[in-house]
Amino acid sequence: MAEVKKPRQFAKVQRPRLYEQLMTQILAFVEEEKLGPGDHLPAERELAEQLGVSRATLAQALVALEVLGVIDVQHGTGAVLRYRPSVATVLRELREHESRLPEIVEARSTLEVKLAGLAAERRTDEDLKKIDHALLVMAGEIQDGGRGAHGDELFHEAVTAAAKSAVLQKLMTFIAEMVLETRIESLGQPGRPERSLESHKKIADAIRRGDSAAAALAMGEHIELVSDVALLKEEVD
Repeated sequence: MAEVKKPRQFAKVQRPRLYEQLMTQILAFVEEEKLGPGDHLPAERELAEQLGVSRATLAQALVALEVLGVIDVQHGTGAVLRYRPSVATVLRELREHESRLPEIVEARSTLEVKLAGLAAERRTDEDLKKIDHALLVMAGEIQDGGRGAHGDELFHEAVTAAAKSAVLQKLMTFIAEMVLETRIESLGQPGRPERSLESHKKIADAIRRGDSAAAALAMGEHIELVSDVALLKEEVD
């Protein structure tokens, strides 16, 4: 009896997300204009008008390019090209970034929650000064229209140092570059810098009181907040 062949199973073809299409067009513009490292992209308003999308949707594409290290976005100066990659390279790196995001969040939850609890037990007056300084830096950056990324970095470094755990500190250093990806991505979302700052203050208050359980809980809530990034969600104009 002849074997009945099963019909071929085709994988569904995924439609490129809008921000991916925008990334492709921006990179094509970079190539056509022969832009190199240090050159500026057009202003966001101008780019959004030319592409026919909202600035919020364009921001997703720019954040993705910044996460991948293609551009550097500074408040007041706009997007500056860091290097000129091929579209294929960028899309491949974007897929790799998306696939490792859950593991980065898992690592942060494991390490930073413990660090916050230890910081509440072991912090010194000098540690508290550094934590408060980081909060002031972040608040100032946000007030000036920035994302508060530098203050955010200083805060987590200060909490890590306050925990007085050389091994955990080395582990945080090891994943620092991957954490930077999530930091850029999270703080690039509308309203996120302000919410992140408030959760930092909650962590700092618990550390100042010496409440280990509250500090760990607040850090866990903070990691959950910053891991909820919109880059992977399609936005409809």
